[in-house]
Amino acid sequence: MPDWKALYPFPSKFLEIPRSETNNDTVKMHYVDTGQPTDGSADESHTVLCVHGNPTWSFTYREILKQVSDTARVIAVDHIGCGLSDKPQRYRYCLQQHVGNLSRLIEQLDLQRVTLLVHDWGGAIGLGAALRHPTRISRFVILNTAAFPPPYVPWRIAACRIPWLGNVAMRGLNLFAKAALTMTLNRLNQLPPDVAAGLIAPYGNWHDRVAIARFVKDIPRRKSQETWQVLKGIEQGLGIFSEHPARIVWGMKDWCFRPECLQRLKGLFPQAIVEELEDVGHYVMEEAAEEVISHIRAVLAQPSVNL
Repeated sequence: MPDWKALYPFPSKFLEIPRSETNNDTVKMHYVDTGQPTDGSADESHTVLCVHGNPTWSFTYREILKQVSDTARVIAVDHIGCGLSDKPQRYRYCLQQHVGNLSRLIEQLDLQRVTLLVHDWGGAIGLGAALRHPTRISRFVILNTAAFPPPYVPWRIAACRIPWLGNVAMRGLNLFAKAALTMTLNRLNQLPPDVAAGLIAPYGNWHDRVAIARFVKDIPRRKSQETWQVLKGIEQGLGIFSEHPARIVWGMKDWCFRPECLQRLKGLFPQAIVEELEDVGHYVMEEAAEEVISHIRAVLAQPSVNL
């Protein structure tokens, strides 16, 4: 059996967060925390906060947790419903809720001088949380993602939104997560067995795949939808970070977040240094971890911009 746990040897930590603004019940948000601890000195401490998308989890940032922790504190979170976090069946799985959850983690851990590393849905979630705490955010490393209303929905995603059939495919057969193990690649023909096993390990049954399906359902197509308006607000607000150090590392063979998404993000982060990886697909961390790590180290060395 593939031993994915050997690739992810990090102690688990949990943050209890309210189930909703009107409910006193809590759910547990899982995260891992490695490297140099925050010592209270704003001049010396760095935190890299890693925010994943769908259908991955903090496991995809394992090399960041291992290799960047010699110079910075590195935190990787699992959204509610993902990874090792709680997976409530009745829950408000939507962008606004995920942004609020991440914002609470930033507050509760009192994170300062944050370098935000985001990918896929983690882009909208992470950047949305950054807008709630702009003075805590210093730098950005952005992988294939979007922080604006979707200009299109790829047919592979649209097929998963077919009523009843899509839910059966994603939650019953786990086709979304399993297909991602190959459809997200270009440089690699396939993932090593232990890596593939790790990526889908938390999603072993119908119950545990609830967030995978709800993330897909939350992709908005109309301006009247709440998540469309949240995305529009994030895009409009990002101008406050236009002078912040930023790196964009983009897999150009990504059929989901295509080059037009990259061009739009360049406009939002005009100071960003961009590396276009011509032979990399959507799973940038799985195909180009060393390139991403190089950019993280480089951006950490840049002077921060304070708001």
